[in-house]
Amino acid sequence: MARREYTVTEVNNYIKNLIASDYVLSNILVKGEVSNCKYHSAGHIYFTLKDEKSSVSCVMFRGKTVHGIDFRMEDGQEVVVAGSFGLYEVAGSIQIYAEKIIQSENKEGKLFAEYNKLKEKLSEEGLFDFEHKKAIPPFPKKVGIVTASTGAAIHDIESVAKRRNPFVQLILYPAKVQGEGAALTIIKGIKVLDEMGLDTIIIGRGGGSIEDLWAFNDEALARTIFAAKTPVISGTGHDVDNTIADYVADLRAPTPSAAAELAIPDVMTHIRKAEAARNVLDNRMKAMLNEYDLRLKNYRLRLERMSPERSIYDKQQYLTEVTDRLNALMQDKFRSYKHRFEVDTVRLNSLSPTAKLVGGFGYVVNESNEPVLSAKSVSPSDKLEIIMHDGSIKVKAVN
Repeated sequence: MARREYTVTEVNNYIKNLIASDYVLSNILVKGEVSNCKYHSAGHIYFTLKDEKSSVSCVMFRGKTVHGIDFRMEDGQEVVVAGSFGLYEVAGSIQIYAEKIIQSENKEGKLFAEYNKLKEKLSEEGLFDFEHKKAIPPFPKKVGIVTASTGAAIHDIESVAKRRNPFVQLILYPAKVQGEGAALTIIKGIKVLDEMGLDTIIIGRGGGSIEDLWAFNDEALARTIFAAKTPVISGTGHDVDNTIADYVADLRAPTPSAAAELAIPDVMTHIRKAEAARNVLDNRMKAMLNEYDLRLKNYRLRLERMSPERSIYDKQQYLTEVTDRLNALMQDKFRSYKHRFEVDTVRLNSLSPTAKLVGGFGYVVNESNEPVLSAKSVSPSDKLEIIMHDGSIKVKAVN
């Protein structure tokens, strides 16, 4: 069997989609030495990340440099790059699209290394696998919240709940979400709420640095989330990096308010959907009725065309049209014959000898009715006849 031939673009598209669908490559930390670092005039940073044996191209676009890097990167520096792998289709080269870059020798770099190590461990154990994710109930009655009792997170969640569905009961477990012992209180909160038979549990806090969010990168917390019977939504308010809790949770939200929107459906949305569905049904019914009405009219017209009465009318009309055309043809023929007759009459009259005998002119014939062409051909006593335009005169030659 002959193998199919692919274009370069098709192959690159396939590789690009393959890389984009890989769970590890879509959110990864890579440590290495910087080389070929170039700050582009457009604001992008292009560089190569290498170690003793390999290298990979990297780019950080201008929109990411505002919050993604806080130092001037130079060749020879050792950095940790957080981002995703992708294929630059034009050149067919694989590169890292950097979301955040930190120097590996600082405290934040060490935390990233710990984070990455734990992430790989839990990923290998299957705690991040999608087949273990529990579905979020579409119409919850009770929603638990594990977050600080003061601060923007709880107020945002309450505001969203009131706006979307004020009948949902919110149960708060006040927890410490930052600093020493924070992970333990979050774990306890999840366990307490998990035993209450709630529909959904929201955990989270507002955004912050990696140190502020470190409680959500705790291994024991990750395993508690995984073991919970109740679906857990994680909303830590940090768009640049996901926490370990985000990966283990059944659903991840970028902010606490977004987590509330995912947990609590907007009842008005369902009402609008029902109204939209009713409108769609009404429009379809109207369209069907219009279609059937049009069909009925077409059938009626076809029946009218096929009726004997209509056939007689059509034949009568045809006969009338044929008669009119025949009369017109006969009139044309008559006019043509009349014109030809008039022309022939004029021509014949012009050829008639008598037509020229006017004004006293005439011509002479002998008794044999032959024309007399010369006076010398006439003898005395010859009987002659003078033909004029209005008659003839018989004469006798005298000399």
